[in-house]
Amino acid sequence: MMKILVVAEHDNQQLNAVTLNVVEAATRLGGEIDILVAGEGCQTVAEQAAAVASVNRVLLADAAHYAGQLAEELALLVVETVQQGGYQAVLAPSSTSGKNLTPRVAALLDVAQVSDVIEIKGGGSYVRPIYAGNVMLTVESAEPVQVLTVRPTAFDAAAQGGSAEIVSVTASASVGVSALVGRELSKSDRPELGSADVVVSGGRGLGDGDKYRQVLEPLADKLGAALGASRAAVDAGFVPNDYQVGQTGKIVAPQLYVAVGISGAIQHLAGMSDSKVIVAINKDADAPIFQIADYGLEADLFEAVPELTRQL
Repeated sequence: MMKILVVAEHDNQQLNAVTLNVVEAATRLGGEIDILVAGEGCQTVAEQAAAVASVNRVLLADAAHYAGQLAEELALLVVETVQQGGYQAVLAPSSTSGKNLTPRVAALLDVAQVSDVIEIKGGGSYVRPIYAGNVMLTVESAEPVQVLTVRPTAFDAAAQGGSAEIVSVTASASVGVSALVGRELSKSDRPELGSADVVVSGGRGLGDGDKYRQVLEPLADKLGAALGASRAAVDAGFVPNDYQVGQTGKIVAPQLYVAVGISGAIQHLAGMSDSKVIVAINKDADAPIFQIADYGLEADLFEAVPELTRQL
């Protein structure tokens, strides 16, 4: 039976929801799934991971040099865990952290990784998007250790109800080549963009950051939605980088995606085209966003969005 290691993403207090999607993806490999939780003072996270269905064991590595989840430190731990535990697969989310970690792991193991997996056909056979999602490529890998990043939006979250054993593992020696100096995080009472059921996104058509907030925030409040943006809006300084949806931003697949003043450049569509229902509001009838929208409204957004908000 294949032994599978899922690398948990967390903040030392809370298990990131994307880890549940990765566990669900791991079940498609048909093996025994362990979760590696590495951090400082992260016993609570390990307990949350142990409650995930389909998980066999939780490996807890608690040390000060894992507090910042630095890829340089985690990569060595993952490699040692794989080698000592005889794992044949390592899975992590296709998040900023996952994409930073897995290439280091693959290089140290001297194997080729498969990135951004959206379907697992079996051990060594995977589907991943290329050309901004316009082509789906089936990849065959015969590597002795399969190193994968998984697109969380392509898999359901694993169920709760597990009771996995928590096993403490010895931390690797600190590499000492990097240090976390500080983190500046956007704080919001809104849902997290990557896991929200409803997303309201704005583009360059909003004009500036003030109008972005004036027009979109009341609508997002009514819908209980997360706020997103196109790359053009982010580059123009309307909102911070962590609002960006697209190939070079966050990949989202909410139940409802409302695109306001977004033309629909291919890199943006690659980040939200899997949304269940897409609503587009744009005064340009030829905007590409209308080609994938379930509902399209050709109108002046400064009139249409406030009216929509009032009707809600």
